[in-house]
Amino acid sequence: MSTATESAAPAPQVVTLDTTVVTSWKAPIAFGVFTLLALALAVFAPRSGDTTYKLNASEKDAIIVPNLVVPAMPALWTVIVLLAAVTAYSIWLVTSKKRVPLWLIVVFAVLFLFGFLTWAGAGSTLPMIGLLFGSLSLAVPLIFGSLAGVIGERVGVINIAIEGQLLAGAFTSAVVASVVASSTGSIWVGLISGVVGAMVAGLLVGMVLAAFSIKYFVDQVIVGVVLNVLVTGLTSFFFSQVLAPNAGVLNSPPRFPRMPIPLLSEIPIIGPVFFRQTVIVYIMYIAVAAVYVGLFHTRWGLRLRAVGEHPQAADTVGINVNRTRFWNVALAGAIAGLGGTFFTIGSGIAFNKEMTAGAGFIALAAVIFGQWDPIKATLAALLFGFASNLQNTLSVIGSPVPSEFMLMLPYLVTIIAVAGLVGKVRGPAAAGKPYIKA
Repeated sequence: MSTATESAAPAPQVVTLDTTVVTSWKAPIAFGVFTLLALALAVFAPRSGDTTYKLNASEKDAIIVPNLVVPAMPALWTVIVLLAAVTAYSIWLVTSKKRVPLWLIVVFAVLFLFGFLTWAGAGSTLPMIGLLFGSLSLAVPLIFGSLAGVIGERVGVINIAIEGQLLAGAFTSAVVASVVASSTGSIWVGLISGVVGAMVAGLLVGMVLAAFSIKYFVDQVIVGVVLNVLVTGLTSFFFSQVLAPNAGVLNSPPRFPRMPIPLLSEIPIIGPVFFRQTVIVYIMYIAVAAVYVGLFHTRWGLRLRAVGEHPQAADTVGINVNRTRFWNVALAGAIAGLGGTFFTIGSGIAFNKEMTAGAGFIALAAVIFGQWDPIKATLAALLFGFASNLQNTLSVIGSPVPSEFMLMLPYLVTIIAVAGLVGKVRGPAAAGKPYIKA
C-alpha cells in the first residue's frame, strides 16, 4: 500500500483595498480666519455692557420664557477659546487624513454667531423671535428658487433663469391679484388667482428655457442669462408704461394674512417663528417635503435622477430623456414662479422694478451649497435669509458694524459658504449637457 504525500494547498490571498479619504484644508483655514476675526473684535473693539436675548414674541404668549442676559466681553472671550479649540481639532483631523465632519462646521458656526451677536448687541436687547421670524420670511423665495434649481439640475438642465422666474411670478401675481380682487370684491379669490398666475408665468419661462436648451441645443447658461435680462426688461417696461399710471387698479395687490396654527403656534420660540406664518410659508413646508420624497422615494424621482446622471442608460430602458427634461424644467419654473409671490401678495407690497434683487442667484448658490439635495438646499437658503435679516436687526439696535458691511453681508455669506466650506462637490453628471439621441 503506497502512501501519497499531498502538498498542502496554498492559502488564498486576501487583497485589501485601501480607501482614500479626500481631505481639504478649506475648513481649518476658514476656522482660523474667523477665530482671528473674533479675537480682533475682542482686542481692538471691546464693548462693555450686557446683551439681552429676548425670547418671547410678546407678553401675551401662553408660555413666557425668561430673557437671557449675557455679559458681552466674558462671553466673547469664552467663545474665542472654544473657537480656537475647534480650529485645532479640525487641523488635527486633516493632518490625520480624516475629514472635517459637518457637525463640527455647524458647531463652529453657532459659536461664532453667538459670540458676534453678543458683541454687537452689547448694551441692547436682541429680539430673537423677530430675527428668526424675519429670517424665515426672507428665505421663502430662496427656498422655492433652490427647489427649482435642484429639480432642474437633477434632470440635467442648469436653471440660471431662476431670477427671471421669480421676477415673472412677482409681477404676474401682483397684477392678477389686484385685478381679480377689485373686480370680484373677494380678496381670497384675488390671492388664489395671483398664485395661479405666478405659477403659470414661471412655467412659461421654464418652458422657454427647456425648448431652447433641449430641442435646439443652445447653451443652457446663455439661455438662462438671456431670459433673466428679457424678463427684467419686460417687467420694467410694463411697470413704467402700464402699472405706474394705473397703480390703483393694476398694482395694489392684497396680502395673505398670517394664520397661526392652534397649539403649535404657542410652543416657545419655535411656535412664533414657524407656525404664525402665511399660507405661502405653509405651502413652502409642503413643497420641500414633497420634492424630497418625490426625488428619492418615487418612480418619478428615480427617472428624473437617471436622466440627469446617465441619459444614455435611461434612454436604453425606455425613458424619453428630452420629454422628461422638458416637463420637469417647466415644473421647476412653476415652483420658482410660486416663490415670486412672496415679493408682492406674500408681503402686501406693490410690484417694483427688479424687486427680486438677485434672489435667484443666491438660490442657485444654495443649490450648490446644499449639494443638490432639497433639504440641504433649504437649510442653505435659511442661512442666507438669516444673513439678510441680521443686517436689519443690527441696524435697528445701533450696532457698531458699518452699514456698508451689513449690506454686503448676505452676499459675503454666500461666497464664504460656497467657496470656503463646501469643498469639492460633484453635481449631476449630465447637468448642462444636451442629449442627442444616436
